[in-house]
Amino acid sequence: MTLEEFQKDITSGIPAVLPPAREYNKDANHAPKRKDILTPKEKELALKNALRYFPKEQHKELAAEFAKELELYGRIYMYRLMPPYDLYARPVQDYPAKSKQAAAIMLMINNNLDKAVAQHPEELITYGGNGAAFQNWAQYRLTMQYLSQMTDEQTLVLYSGHPMGLFPSHKNAPRLVITNGMVIPNYSKPDDWERFNAIGVSQYGQMTAGSFMYIGPQGIVHGTTITVLNAARKQIKKHGGQIPGMLFVSSGLGGMSGAQPKAGVISGVVSVIAEVNPAAAKKRYEQGWVDEIYTSLDELLPRIKKARQNKEAVSLAYQGNIVDLWERLAADNIKVDLGSDQTSLHNPWAGGYYPAGVSFEEANRLMADNPQKFKMLVQISLRRQVAAINKLAEQGMYFFDYGNAFLLEASRAQADVLNKEGKFRYPSYVQDIMGPMFFDYGFGPFRWVCASGLAEDLAKTDEIALEVMRKMREAAPKEITGQLDDNILWIEKAGANKLVVGSQARILYADSEGRIKIALAMNEAIAKGELKGPVVLGRDHHDVSGTDSPYRETSNIYDGSSFTADMAVQNVIGDSFRGATWVSIHNGGGVGWGEVINGGFGMVIDGSDEARKKIEEMLLWDVNNGIARRSWARNEGALFAIKREMQRTPNLKITLPNIADDETIKEALKK
Repeated sequence: MTLEEFQKDITSGIPAVLPPAREYNKDANHAPKRKDILTPKEKELALKNALRYFPKEQHKELAAEFAKELELYGRIYMYRLMPPYDLYARPVQDYPAKSKQAAAIMLMINNNLDKAVAQHPEELITYGGNGAAFQNWAQYRLTMQYLSQMTDEQTLVLYSGHPMGLFPSHKNAPRLVITNGMVIPNYSKPDDWERFNAIGVSQYGQMTAGSFMYIGPQGIVHGTTITVLNAARKQIKKHGGQIPGMLFVSSGLGGMSGAQPKAGVISGVVSVIAEVNPAAAKKRYEQGWVDEIYTSLDELLPRIKKARQNKEAVSLAYQGNIVDLWERLAADNIKVDLGSDQTSLHNPWAGGYYPAGVSFEEANRLMADNPQKFKMLVQISLRRQVAAINKLAEQGMYFFDYGNAFLLEASRAQADVLNKEGKFRYPSYVQDIMGPMFFDYGFGPFRWVCASGLAEDLAKTDEIALEVMRKMREAAPKEITGQLDDNILWIEKAGANKLVVGSQARILYADSEGRIKIALAMNEAIAKGELKGPVVLGRDHHDVSGTDSPYRETSNIYDGSSFTADMAVQNVIGDSFRGATWVSIHNGGGVGWGEVINGGFGMVIDGSDEARKKIEEMLLWDVNNGIARRSWARNEGALFAIKREMQRTPNLKITLPNIADDETIKEALKK
């Protein structure tokens, strides 16, 4: 397809003449069939809703086709409307647009649906089993058409993937405002999502799937690396030893979990990751994110022993069920130093977790045709998995929940995960590592994408970030020197570690000062022509301020507010009028629908003075909103960080807590 044909297809939106029906692509990694949850009347409603995108003369043909999709897959994806071009992050200038900002958004959308990046691209699922960019291909086509038409005085509004339309605004307003899954709280159970999504009125945007800020497994690999590194340091402090030769065991080679083997290698450990989906394991192996694949535990275990003896930094994938792996390790008394889990247990009944004892194919059939039996098998497997983990933990393994709702769903399955006080016996990685060491000090997953598509632009941004970090390290207080040292090491090795999958992107756990200084330096480099195109700034929603999630991001907040969502909502509102190019707010993400509220942003910088002002105003708020909330919760690191920021920023004035003495409280309650 020529560039002209590509541009014409985008500007055409939903074709006036229907393209021919597509053959089902048996070679693609498809989403599992969703369960049949709709009543007959609701199925009628689903068809009526889907047909709203098409003229009446096409309804008869499409109604039969969409009814068949609903029957076969549990959703209406509108496969017929898949674009004839390959979706990937083309250089920003290739997109037909009146607004440069809109062109950058189109680039980010196509990166989210790149088959090298997305988990189930033909179902518009980016990662996490159900983390969607759009509900159907009509929404994709219409959104791309609107973006090609918009000016810098319009804003596009997306309701759970549906483009409501272009509205007049102004050049300093966001070009795009996104909401995903924002349902009435009493209707936010997993089956509510199944129903609303099947009807076509809501979607699960995960975090960066529905906000178009996903950058492949690199998006989590830095956070996973510093988590594994600091977990290993905890083990050394407790038991002695060294990182080389340590064994890290976990599960998942999907969209986000696929970062684990690469993080293990960067950290210097032997990592063993189980993955039940052969297509996912093969994809990560072909991309170089896993070194070796084994289908036999009898072959895998001797390889683990050899890797440990040789102190190799190597990633080994077990193509099989994680329960079988844990049970074999426990039965053979294999010493495991670090353990976790990254199955998509936010979505346990629809492909996020596969039970032991049945094949991958049979499990996919059961989840749609016999969901009650599937649920029973999942819960049995969770109990078995926890029993094996408990045995290894008693022998010294440090196990942590990676924020995927593993402990939450295991507890609901009556697995032995609670201590005598009725709390989880294992910590969340945020409680032990990410929260007190990074989030409280303002360090989180800042990211950027070079819209030129040039690898040399990415290399130049790495140089810029490294120079900024080194200068900051010279004057940094001791409380954050460790974080900066890890960041410097990360960015020094980023190119050699070959982290890019899809767009020319980078992630770096930076604080407010670092993000602003790096972004300003990039903006200046664009102005000087040292970078050949604009840069898109963003972050994971899994950040200092972006997410309210009591079992993950806010699990180290102990003042009773971890179940409130003011921070995430305030954050997206504040970003919207301080310079964000687009903003999003989602129900669900990480630990599941109804369990979390999270938001994010994208900002296109182009070398202008206007971009400079937006960087200074918005990035300061985007981080310090969360530090302020964490400081009010009496978190020691956050109190240090917000006091330091107030010294740097005279206009920032934060309400600080007065700390009550425990004895005073106890004495008062006695009376």
